[in-house]
Amino acid sequence: MIEARHLRVLRAVARSRSFSAAARELGCTQPAVSQQMKALEGAAGTPLLVRGAREMRLTEAGEVLVRHADGILAGLTAAEEEVAAIAGLRAGRVRLASFPTGSSTLVPSAVADMRARHPDTRVSLVEAEPPQSVDLLRAGDCDIALAFRYVDLPTPAEESWADLVVRPLLADRLVGVVPESHPLAAVGPAPVPFAALADEQWIAGCPRCRRHLVEVCERAGYTPRIDFATDDYPAVVGLVAAGLGIAVLPELALASVRTDGVAVLRMEPAVEREIVALTLPDLAQVPAVDMMLARLARAAMRPRLQAA
Repeated sequence: MIEARHLRVLRAVARSRSFSAAARELGCTQPAVSQQMKALEGAAGTPLLVRGAREMRLTEAGEVLVRHADGILAGLTAAEEEVAAIAGLRAGRVRLASFPTGSSTLVPSAVADMRARHPDTRVSLVEAEPPQSVDLLRAGDCDIALAFRYVDLPTPAEESWADLVVRPLLADRLVGVVPESHPLAAVGPAPVPFAALADEQWIAGCPRCRRHLVEVCERAGYTPRIDFATDDYPAVVGLVAAGLGIAVLPELALASVRTDGVAVLRMEPAVEREIVALTLPDLAQVPAVDMMLARLARAAMRPRLQAA
């Protein structure tokens, strides 16, 4: 019989190609990893690894088992949580993965609300930008992934969410950020076309945001000159305030940083990114996960975020 603990070991060995590295990842000893791999190969009835001088590689059977392991472990986690709730334990665990802006705006109030109403539910958080956060979800390493995508760009096939439960949270508009001394700072509420920024020096964000900035500017007829790139939004605002360039930021980001020394512009054409909470269909039935999804949706409706 193939056991879940053996699948977790196989997945760790497949990632690291080493018993010792897998042992460090799993917090156990190398002999324990070796023993569990032997037990798994015995249960499978065929070798799963080819042990080379420098590293190990999977056999064809090993590749098949690893390919199925993620879904099996995610389904098992969902089953364990749901059974625990049915048994009346009134406890649970929710593991969140969120991009930094979501971590600083949506997550705090949602988790605080969850703990106030369900103090026995454990909530943890790791930060990851999409698509990495979505990969963590599919691998069974988190229960809910906060993610975003730009609504004006086609979604690549490899980044499809068709197999996931999608809970829309917020439409997050992009705004221009310029130094207070910039001539455009005086335009007031009038929209500023992207085409008017062709000669500017730019400060860009995360890789996905940089790609989107280039796409938007190229549609306006030019390629932006990007002098600085950082996914730290306070750093972006600080660089802009120092007169080192301009930027386009999500309004959600401005809800969590100081904006001293900069002016915020309404851009034309208007561009938005869609903020969502994602989970697996099985996990959506787990009470703790369902409750956290509801708390995240409530956090997205806060007046401060809606006004952003």
